[in-house]
Amino acid sequence: MTRVGVFGAAGRMGATVCAALKADPDLELVAAVDPAHSGEKLEPAGLVAAAGPEAMAEAGVQVAVDFTVAGAAAANAGWCARNNVHAVIGTTGFSAEVLEEMRSLFEASHANCLVAPNFAIGAVLMMRFAELAAPWFETAEIVELHHDAKVDAPSGTALLTAARLAAARRRAPAGVEASPARGVEGAPGVQVHSVRLRGLVAHHEVLFGTAGQVLTLRHDSLDRSSFMPGVLLAVKQVATRPGFTIGLDALLGV
Repeated sequence: MTRVGVFGAAGRMGATVCAALKADPDLELVAAVDPAHSGEKLEPAGLVAAAGPEAMAEAGVQVAVDFTVAGAAAANAGWCARNNVHAVIGTTGFSAEVLEEMRSLFEASHANCLVAPNFAIGAVLMMRFAELAAPWFETAEIVELHHDAKVDAPSGTALLTAARLAAARRRAPAGVEASPARGVEGAPGVQVHSVRLRGLVAHHEVLFGTAGQVLTLRHDSLDRSSFMPGVLLAVKQVATRPGFTIGLDALLGV
């Protein structure tokens, strides 16, 4: 049985992850870290929140799951790499430089790391479908909609979708004149528009257009439970993925 710890265990995503881990017969939740709630009994984790990662070592954690914020997650990842604890990270908002630093740390470690901007399997498939469609459409834009507490914008999912879409194109389209109303360029020739609205969870729409036709790909996460099958898959397989992996698609074979 794999021993698992959760960073950010008191947050909404962290609590959902804890519940999913406890319900899985192959996994054992043994540590919950959340400095803002240190000393509190957390439910559904059923554990007292620890202030720092040392609790992970004391509990013999083999895989740590992180749903915190970018700065904390980078520090947590460094601790995992140095202490040979596999890491599954769902936190977004990392710069390219930070991701490269994390890659270097885990490639020099005996532990592995998987970073995924989105653990919903439907969202991963949406990104793959976008790659397949990209060569056949001259223009594409992305609209991402999230709850108003999400800090980073555009979302990590939107940026990764844009990058994969741009890489799959046969040729780069003409650039868009800079304007705040046109969003930001998530990748060459792909504008991304962000919406933050209370009541939403996570929603992504990729719009393709060419002469006489439009194709729309959309994925909606209506509840945080939508991410749990992907999180559990990553926790169970991260030990078999040497080094540093970005994206859940590597585990799905798509």
